[in-house]
Amino acid sequence: MGIRRIENTKELRVAKQISNLVNDLTLDLDQVGLYLAGNHSVTYRRILEIAEAARWEKEERDKDDNFLF
Repeated sequence: MGIRRIENTKELRVAKQISNLVNDLTLDLDQVGLYLAGNHSVTYRRILEIAEAARWEKEERDKDDNFLF
């Protein structure tokens, strides 16, 4: 089994940027949410799509991690 290499795609770079931004503990996420809610509804729906995809992926990985055999 070799080392699995992840290609540095546009999506990976954006995911890293989002992760770095929200990990800033001085950032008021509630205030960010207020600003996002005031944006165009497409922006809001796309952010929800990202969150739902992340939740699904996390749940699938947790299922695989809990498999004993």
